[in-house]
Amino acid sequence: MDESVYKIIELVGTSEKSWEEAAKNALEMASKSLQELRIAEVSELDMKLEDGKVAAYRARVKVSFKYMGQ
Repeated sequence: MDESVYKIIELVGTSEKSWEEAAKNALEMASKSLQELRIAEVSELDMKLEDGKVAAYRARVKVSFKYMGQ
């Protein structure tokens, strides 16, 4: 097995429908600019409220990807 280094970043995805979609949105956006995504971990879920009603679901996601250096 080759030795590798991975970087971990934290993202917040949002959705008007669900936490699952919020997490998916964060990962899909990250995959547009990051290569070799490896692991995603949902670390926190919350909701944005407006007038006492849920306006958006938010998922905080930790994402690891292979670090290529610069």
